[in-house]
Amino acid sequence: MAEDAPFDPAPSKDGILARIRERVDGDGSTDEEDVLRAAQDAAERLQRLRREVEPGKVALAGLTLILLLGLLMSGWYWVLPRDGLTLDTVYMQNGGHILLAEIHNSGSRAVTDLEVVVSFEDEAGEELGRMSVLLNELSAHSSVAGDDLEMKVVGHTVWANYTVQTSLSWTDYAGESHQETWRHDVGTWASEEFADRTDRRTWPF
Repeated sequence: MAEDAPFDPAPSKDGILARIRERVDGDGSTDEEDVLRAAQDAAERLQRLRREVEPGKVALAGLTLILLLGLLMSGWYWVLPRDGLTLDTVYMQNGGHILLAEIHNSGSRAVTDLEVVVSFEDEAGEELGRMSVLLNELSAHSSVAGDDLEMKVVGHTVWANYTVQTSLSWTDYAGESHQETWRHDVGTWASEEFADRTDRRTWPF
């Protein structure tokens, strides 16, 4: 069997020409020319886009969107009828037992016939002190505190457990009456805070 001819790595002129012809498209342009033409087209489109989309218009569109979102949020907060009361109560041991309370109306409508009652009881359930306030109306986004919602109970040891009971009764925007009560055990710590929230309702939902 004849020996194989040695491999000659010298470039072939015909092979190079054939490869060039293969890279020529039907319109006679090479791939490099096509890439250059595509890049030029993209640059022209980008320039047209920059002329059409002005920074001022973009900023105006963003500001408009922010204003729309603000209107939606303010509509929910101020316009849409909703109900929400929160009673904040603070218990402290300082020469006795001190109780402070504040009622908040976070709803968008006033509530009427509002009664706030805070009582202080020992472990046996005996009432040692009570404070209450009755309001004909509590307007929206307002709160009430003061002397009627402050109480000091003396003559009872601070080394025992007690219970703070808070309750609210009111008439909502739709004319419905409600009442809610909460109980909190105190005495372990010298100072404690509670935030009792009523069920939130939104009309007409």
